[in-house]
Amino acid sequence: MAKEKVVYVCSECGQESPRWIGKCPACGAWNTFKEEIIRKEPVNKRPHSGIEPVKSKPITLDDIESGDEPRINMRDEEFNRVLGGGLVPGSLVLLGGEPGIGKSTLVLQTVLRMPDKRILYVSGEESARQLKLRADRIRHASSDCLIVCETSLEQIYTHIKNTQPELIIVDSIQTISTETIDSSPGSLVQVRECAASILKFAKESNTPVILIGHINKEGSIAGPKVLEHIVDTVLQFEGDQHYMYRILRSIKNRFGSTAELGIYEMRQDGLRQVSNPSELLLSQDHEGMSGIAIASAIEGIRPFLIETQALVSTAAYGMPQRSATGFDLRRMNMLLAVLEKRVGFKLAQKDVFLNIAGGLKVNDPAIDLSVISAILSSNMDTEIERTVCLAGEVGLSGEIRPVNRIEQRIAEAEKLGFSQFLIPKHNLQGLDTSKFKIELIPVKKVEEAFRMLFG
Repeated sequence: MAKEKVVYVCSECGQESPRWIGKCPACGAWNTFKEEIIRKEPVNKRPHSGIEPVKSKPITLDDIESGDEPRINMRDEEFNRVLGGGLVPGSLVLLGGEPGIGKSTLVLQTVLRMPDKRILYVSGEESARQLKLRADRIRHASSDCLIVCETSLEQIYTHIKNTQPELIIVDSIQTISTETIDSSPGSLVQVRECAASILKFAKESNTPVILIGHINKEGSIAGPKVLEHIVDTVLQFEGDQHYMYRILRSIKNRFGSTAELGIYEMRQDGLRQVSNPSELLLSQDHEGMSGIAIASAIEGIRPFLIETQALVSTAAYGMPQRSATGFDLRRMNMLLAVLEKRVGFKLAQKDVFLNIAGGLKVNDPAIDLSVISAILSSNMDTEIERTVCLAGEVGLSGEIRPVNRIEQRIAEAEKLGFSQFLIPKHNLQGLDTSKFKIELIPVKKVEEAFRMLFG
C-alpha cells in the first residue's frame, strides 16, 4: 500500500519543503507555501503516455540538421502571428486568461476552421451539450472535431490512442488529474505532474497540444510557476469584460518572437479578428472637444493609433484626485510634476482624470507627449487639431526623448489621413523624410510642443 506524505509546495516556483516556512528559499516569495498530500508511488506507476520511448544517443552540434520548423496553419491570422507563423508540431502551448474572457471561444472557433485536421477537444469543465451550443452560436462550418468530456489523464490517453488526433485541446489543465497522485484536481502537484506527462507525450508523438489555464487573483497562471517553464509557448488572453476588445499576447515562445500580439473584437457570434485596430480605437469625430490627443503607440512590433482622453477640473473636495485608466498612475503623477516644475502650469489643486479609449492598457512611453498634451488641452479648454498625431517620451527635465520604430509610427498616421506628426527632434537623424507625405514637426522640449499645438 502506498504511503501518504505531506509536503509544502511554493505556488510561485514549485519548491518543496517538509514543513511550512514563511519565505521561499528558492524565489524569495512570502506566504506562498501550500500544503499538499501526495502518495509515494513506484517509478513505473507514473502517468504513461502510451508511446514507447525512443532510445537516443549524444551527437555533436554540427551533426544536427537545422532548418525552419514546419507550421500548422490555424486559419486565424492573429493567432498565427502571435505563434510566430503557425503551430509547430510537437509543441505544447499554454493559453491563460481570466474566467469568462473568451479563451474557450477563441480555441473552439479556431479549431472549427480546420476541417482538414482531426482534432480531439478534451473538455473537463463543460458538457458536450454546452460545447454544441457554443459552436452553434459562433456559426461553425462542418469540422472533423471530436469532443470528449474527461478529467482522468489515463482515460484521455486511451481516447488519444483510439482516435489518433493531429491536434489536442485540453480545457482546462486545472481540471485534469492522474490516479498516481492522491491529490485533488487543480492542486500544484497534479497540475505539474499532468503537464509534464502531456509534454512527454507531445514530444514523443510529435502531436501539438494546446492547454487552457486559469488566472488566479494575483494575475498569474494558476498552478506553480514551473508550469510556464514546462511548456514551449505561453499566451495571455487579456481584456476588460466591459469592453469588446481582447488582446492575445505572447509571454514566452520558443519558436517565435514574444513581441507580437493579436487583437480581437468580442461579438455575439464569437471573436472577430481586428486587422486594423487604429480605425476602431479612434472615435469618428471629436471636433470642438478639448482634452483629446491622438498618440502613435507600438504594442509588440505592431503600430496603432490610440485616443488619449484627459479631464482637468477644480478639486471638489479638499484632496485633489488622480485617476488613470489604461495608463500607469505613477507615470502620470511624474508627468504632472514635469508640467508644474518645467512648464509652470499649476495643477496641484485640480482633479486630473486620464483614460485610454477602448479599454486598452498601454505601456509604451512614447505616448507621454500625448498624455501631457491632452491634460493641458483640458486645463486650457482648447482643442487640439484633429489632424495632428504625437509621439515622444517626456524626461524629468522637460525634454522630449526619442522613441523606437519611428518610421512605422509615421506610416500608420499617414495611412489614416493625419497631416501633421510631432516627433522628437533626435529621431530625425538618419530618417528619410522624402518618402513621407505627412508634415513632420520636430520638437526638443515640452514648451516647443505646446507652442506648436496651442500657439
